[in-house]
Amino acid sequence: MINVEVRLYATLRKYYPKSNKSESLKVSLKKGVTLQHIYDRLNISIEDIKIVMVNGRAQNHGYALSDGDRIAIFPPVAGG
Repeated sequence: MINVEVRLYATLRKYYPKSNKSESLKVSLKKGVTLQHIYDRLNISIEDIKIVMVNGRAQNHGYALSDGDRIAIFPPVAGG
């Protein structure tokens, strides 16, 4: 098993409503899983995601996670 830390930003916080802005979600997963497993576990649609950072670096959805990874998931930003 591996343990990762997930932070959801802006409109994505609705997928983990118990959190506050500074709180992260601790997730235990099987070794060898990808970012897509995180999305599936939290029921986040891929269309709701703009960028995902793992340990401060942008990664694609097939990135294989490692123990201790810190994941930040951001939605598309709208504005004017």
